[in-house]
Amino acid sequence: MNLRIVAKILGLILVFLSFTMLLPLPFSYYYNSQDQASFIFSFCITFLVGILAFFSSKRNLGSSQKDIHPKEGFAIVGFGWIALSLFSALPFVISGAIPSYTDAFFETMSGFTTTGASILTDIEALPKGILFWRSFTHWIGGMGIIVFSIAILPFLGVAGMQLFKAEVPGPTADKLTPRITETAKILWGVYFLFTIVETALLMFAGMDLFDALCHTFGTMATGGFSTKNASVAAYNSPVIDYIIIVFMIIAGANFALHYRILTGNYRELFRNEELKYFLLVIFFATAFVTYDILRLNYANLSDSIRYALFQVVSIITTTGYGTFDYEKLSATTHFIFLILMFIGGCAGSTGGGLKVIRSVILTKYVYIEIKRLIHPKAIIPVRFGGRAIEKNILSNISAFFIVYLLISAFSVMLITPFQVDIVTSIGAVAACINNIGPGLADVGPTDNYSRFHPFVKWYLSFLMLLGRLEVFTILVLLTPVFWRK
Repeated sequence: MNLRIVAKILGLILVFLSFTMLLPLPFSYYYNSQDQASFIFSFCITFLVGILAFFSSKRNLGSSQKDIHPKEGFAIVGFGWIALSLFSALPFVISGAIPSYTDAFFETMSGFTTTGASILTDIEALPKGILFWRSFTHWIGGMGIIVFSIAILPFLGVAGMQLFKAEVPGPTADKLTPRITETAKILWGVYFLFTIVETALLMFAGMDLFDALCHTFGTMATGGFSTKNASVAAYNSPVIDYIIIVFMIIAGANFALHYRILTGNYRELFRNEELKYFLLVIFFATAFVTYDILRLNYANLSDSIRYALFQVVSIITTTGYGTFDYEKLSATTHFIFLILMFIGGCAGSTGGGLKVIRSVILTKYVYIEIKRLIHPKAIIPVRFGGRAIEKNILSNISAFFIVYLLISAFSVMLITPFQVDIVTSIGAVAACINNIGPGLADVGPTDNYSRFHPFVKWYLSFLMLLGRLEVFTILVLLTPVFWRK
């Protein structure tokens, strides 16, 4: 593996990150939140380390060493996310908002992986600059700072396809254009456009600019960090709820599909099989949760539909915002939410989880295997979107599913001895590996992760990273064969 090119690009990423640390300063000065020094010091430290890494690796980098191969791609993606979280924790620690580095790292890893799990007990007490930075980590992580870096990699004389394969969510990377640099620009352009539109709509609905930006960051990244202790419920506004619902669905769908629709290819909206299943799951889950809310006399019909739709969309897109305490609902609803956590959003979205496409293909695969028991000589391909799925993709999806479940089961057994009950363990693991945030029991929508043992917090941070980079990108770094020449 070419460690020089890895260090060079990681240095570039840290330099970019350092400049984003200056973005909270206008809000910090405007609200007189007294946290300006923490961002300036963090900028200086991150910029210095990034510059040193960049220039120390520049020497003796011949033309033959400038290509990014699979090893370099996986190393840059994996170590890139870790480096982002390590340095982005600095403003929290230096400002004193989160004195413990363990807690600060947990919060930033939760931000960059768009998980939304938090150790904070009083969010509204934090300085405005820190709150903005906390939400902004969502927005950077949403589409991936490394995908953004691809847009400028040609200036360094390196190729970016290996990074794109390792970073883009979903079973396969969808190339929109022959040149990967243009693809990265298109994805970020679509992402930026929706960010502007949602911010404007939330301001029109009654939020100020600060809250509108922070909640847009959490929505478009499917992250869920809010500026309010009660999350979106604090606004008690049907208009705000429905705006966020629409944009959570947009963020949970494939961004390549959004681009095609925005460029006039409307047929894709009706031909996309994954989107159909995504919306069908939302519809049926919302119908059941609405019935459960009405059965418990929690709200009237219109509010019940709104609460149910918001929570179902929030969970299946792995956003994690809340408008009511779903812990009050039946155990059946909790089980449905747990299933939605694992299904997740669409491939090519900012959502987490297994992804809808994997869930549907696995279901079809099981059904066809049952049919083959009856007709053993029949050749029945697994089809999705009108096309037969290749065997290597089926094997990859099956392996991913098995590894996903094994890691989840092992993680529950690992953290339960740390004075964590079994339901809380299942909820915490599901919430972190699927990048949702709120889980079940003691990590439900009105609770947080502050009481966990430091080891559990570090391990759950690792699960967030596994889930965000879809398991294999990180697991490959832990195998001895990866480091052999």
